[in-house]
Amino acid sequence: MGPLILDLAGLELSPEEREILKHPQVGGIIFFARNYESPKQLADLILQVRHSSKQRLLLTVDQEGGRVQRFLSGFTPLPALGKIGQLYEKNPSQAIQLAELHGWLMASELLALGIDLSFAPLLDLDNGHNQVIGTRAFHGDPTIVATLGRSIIQGINNAGLCTVGKHFPGHGAVTTDTHTHLTVDSRDYKTIERNDLIPFAQLSPYLDGIMASHIICSEVDPLPCGFSSYWLQTILRKKLNFSGAIFTDDLSMQAVKTVGSITERIQLALQAGCDGVLVCNNREEAISALDYLESIASSNKTTAKRLQKLFPRRTLEPALLRQSTTWHDAVNQLSKLNDN
Repeated sequence: MGPLILDLAGLELSPEEREILKHPQVGGIIFFARNYESPKQLADLILQVRHSSKQRLLLTVDQEGGRVQRFLSGFTPLPALGKIGQLYEKNPSQAIQLAELHGWLMASELLALGIDLSFAPLLDLDNGHNQVIGTRAFHGDPTIVATLGRSIIQGINNAGLCTVGKHFPGHGAVTTDTHTHLTVDSRDYKTIERNDLIPFAQLSPYLDGIMASHIICSEVDPLPCGFSSYWLQTILRKKLNFSGAIFTDDLSMQAVKTVGSITERIQLALQAGCDGVLVCNNREEAISALDYLESIASSNKTTAKRLQKLFPRRTLEPALLRQSTTWHDAVNQLSKLNDN
């Protein structure tokens, strides 16, 4: 199973994409809103992907809720995690319950349509600094984020999906957007450890994967976190004892383009210890990445095993899900939170 996670251009596969998916270095697909029209269309697209690839690919999406929910029509509109965090201030026990329901509902609806993994939960802090994070985060208090994060992980696992916490070691303290700008966090390690790192430290035993941020923590390492062996090996693997899969954020983002070409970015990410590398919204870079991975014959068995462990633990029929009282109860309770 290859490390490369790629995107698709539209609602069905192009001839070029059918050829790309045959390559053994492609390990998965990440779907965006442009790839989704309806449950039937998604099922057809997934079938095309399955038929085109010679191996089982990990089918992924960002389905956090709030403004980051790629699949809408035919799916339950999920509230932003920040609404659950606001509720926690008034009624902690209810917020904990709703966080678990949120995770279960999100994961169950994805599983029922053949999606293997959502890059969730988001464990960043909302410090009021970063509009890209904002209400995507549960709260600004790291202990509250860790508490609600544990519940949403439980819900996702109960549905049968694995979890990927993001964006390690924390994205909420910077003001710029890594999609469009080089992003630097000038705080020292101790400050990050006392704040943003807390949810990752407390929840690492329960997470199946972690996505590293593209932020440069300049007082810690001159490289972005996803390219930093200090962050990924010394801190995440050794200090936090994390044994799951590590993903890069999208390597075509502006924040990491100063590091070098796409091949140099992939080389650094793999050397630092990433198992899955995402290259999205840039077909030319995706093909260059594929050529590079083939040239080095990347076949890390440990990496492949970590990625293979992320496949769902069961299957689920859409009709059975929507007939269940658990689904109806979750939809009703979360829709009330959406209305507030």
